[in-house]
Amino acid sequence: MDRIGVSGVTVDASESGNEAREGMMMKKLMNSPEQIIADELRGIEYAHPELRVDHEARVVFRAGGPVQNKVGLVSGGGSGHEPLHGGYVGEGMLDAAVAGEVFTSPTPDQIEAATTGVNAGAGVLHIVKNYTGDILNFEMAAELAAADGVEVESVVVDDDVAVQDSLYTAGRRGVGGTVFVEKIAGAAAEAGLDLAGVAELARRTNENVRSMGMALTACTVPAAGTPSFDLADDEMEIGIGIHGEPGRERVKVAPVKDIARMLVDPILADLDYTGAPAVVMVNGMGATPLIELYGLYAEVVDYLREKGIEVVRNLVGNYITSLDMAGASVTIMRADEELLGYWDAPVVTPGLRWGK
Repeated sequence: MDRIGVSGVTVDASESGNEAREGMMMKKLMNSPEQIIADELRGIEYAHPELRVDHEARVVFRAGGPVQNKVGLVSGGGSGHEPLHGGYVGEGMLDAAVAGEVFTSPTPDQIEAATTGVNAGAGVLHIVKNYTGDILNFEMAAELAAADGVEVESVVVDDDVAVQDSLYTAGRRGVGGTVFVEKIAGAAAEAGLDLAGVAELARRTNENVRSMGMALTACTVPAAGTPSFDLADDEMEIGIGIHGEPGRERVKVAPVKDIARMLVDPILADLDYTGAPAVVMVNGMGATPLIELYGLYAEVVDYLREKGIEVVRNLVGNYITSLDMAGASVTIMRADEELLGYWDAPVVTPGLRWGK
């Protein structure tokens, strides 16, 4: 019987029906599912000499080492959300990012290696997305680091308004707001605030940011080889998570003007943006082209203007993805002068860069 290899996943050529077609659908630029993260980290190291990669612990560091008397910032989680988190390591943002397996929390030992590796005497802030595995492993790592004399504070991001609890969380999921928390906390640390001050700003950012996402297709985890859920050609999922979790409802595909309202309305229902400037991110989930994301952003801005909300800053593009999922999320931060100042502060990372 002939065998056909598809990017490390093999299916029988003689098979027929949906199972064979599903196996053949996974076409990825990889050597094998087992090697994909190691290869990614090697590529990051080659592409960005301003970063240093600890390949054993799978941690991306700023190349210059800890900045003396500056609060160190560590984040991380499962791989598959690039550029989050490794793409946000650098001046004005993170000092280290820890890469777990695809959609799987990094281990406490990995996180401890990152924590001790960025400690420069002013303490370390953990920025943790609200997923059960991440919470538990970051807590264990903080205890290990504390035993070595490192002061650690943790801030949990839980900005997703789609569901109260999900397959992987108790409480709301941490999604696009993570980018905002990492940016503003990173700027605060760069400005010299102490650990308590950086943590307070990170928590305030989280309190003022909300997100909602949708999918046109599911994503395919390399080790699984098949889509994480099924969607008919005329369906879309509203309220999805970033790990391929299904959302709050499945509806018929609609014009982007209607989709914008489906994403913005739950955000505005959850947080009062009246009278405050807004920072808006329209984020691609990995397989949606910019032509569509800009169209969605236009509809979001028009709708917010109808509601009397002024958009003063924006991001449009892929910032926190879900592998090859087609879809998008909207994140809106209710800003003030202080938060905008830290948002505008210089940042030099592979994923965000301005002000220098």
